[in-house]
Amino acid sequence: MLSEFDLIARIRARAGTRADVVLGIGDDAALLRVPSGHELAVTSDTLNAGVHFFDDVPPFDLGWKALAVNLSDLAAMGARPAWCTLALSLPAADPAWLDAFVDGFATLAREHEVALVGGDTTRGPLSINVTAHGLVEAGTALRRDGARRGDAVWITGAPGEAAAGLALLRAEREGRPAEATDADGRAHLLVRLQRPLPRIAAGRALRGLASACLDVSDGLLADLGHIAAASGVGAEIDAGALPVPAALAALAPAVRLRHQFTGGDDYELCFTAPADADAAVHAALAPTGVAATRIGRVVAGGGVAVRDPHGHYAASPHAGFDHFRP
Repeated sequence: MLSEFDLIARIRARAGTRADVVLGIGDDAALLRVPSGHELAVTSDTLNAGVHFFDDVPPFDLGWKALAVNLSDLAAMGARPAWCTLALSLPAADPAWLDAFVDGFATLAREHEVALVGGDTTRGPLSINVTAHGLVEAGTALRRDGARRGDAVWITGAPGEAAAGLALLRAEREGRPAEATDADGRAHLLVRLQRPLPRIAAGRALRGLASACLDVSDGLLADLGHIAAASGVGAEIDAGALPVPAALAALAPAVRLRHQFTGGDDYELCFTAPADADAAVHAALAPTGVAATRIGRVVAGGGVAVRDPHGHYAASPHAGFDHFRP
């Protein structure tokens, strides 16, 4: 049976470091060097078994996603990831599970030069908490409160894919017919759910161009509503403008739109920018390899409205994911 300190040693053996880590795992706290002229962006997310993931999710994927959801928050601020901590509650000290989990975590960490510098391990129901730290040049961070009437609304990637993947898994687990898609589509949707790609480079590229930004974790309508509320404006989305990749095109239109409007776990960036900045947005994002689509506009008032493909206002349920709503 592994002890707590054995667990920590296994984690430390797989964790990377950086030159700006003065003191990392192994002391009471980490010591980190923040460069002059930068602000520190800090975010924290918890993933609980049975709430955020199924108990049998592959541990590599779970490790990847635990870090990815935090890096996505840094991306939404235009920050460059630097360090993170990991607090891990485990029902048992299973070395094979732990090694796979940390390998998934560390694989994504290496891609973004993130150093794991501390945390905690304890026994209990499976729960993962990550706190991530990023650096952004002073005064350049993206925020939610800068959208202005007349701005365009944009989304990176394609919202709804992760929600469609989750619906497939639920149907399979419950023995129900799955939503129509082929084997390639199923594989694509599950990757989008289990290994989201934090849009770090896109967030960095949008600094000085986007007027407001956040990542879509709880559903496009709900999260765009946060921008609207923080900025004191309203927003409209054109349903016909949403990007529809092949894996979503196979679904019934009503099902697809439900996933695209209210499904969470996409971790794409929703942002606003001046209405005449289309060319600048595409030029800024081109080197990142991340596509973005103009899907609406910022208007006076409040809340988020949807226009159907004919330009008529349509019913727009704002119910994204909420931990405390039945």
